[in-house]
Amino acid sequence: MNSLTDEVYDLRGLKCPLPVLKTEKRLRGLPSGAILTVETSDPLAIIDIPHFCSENGHILVASEKTETGHRFVMRKG
Repeated sequence: MNSLTDEVYDLRGLKCPLPVLKTEKRLRGLPSGAILTVETSDPLAIIDIPHFCSENGHILVASEKTETGHRFVMRKG
């Protein structure tokens, strides 16, 4: 049985601080070790999301530029 979820959370169109606040709220509802992929178009997210992960014990698995912004893959700590 796999307790990890692999979901994509589309936060494109939202401006700082909403992507981080919504990511934090979504992660709260997931089990430890869960994978969450976040799509964002906010240019500040490339600073905010990695900082949020390091400050809150989550692991930033991947960060990549996309056509519409940026994609972050994180594992809940």
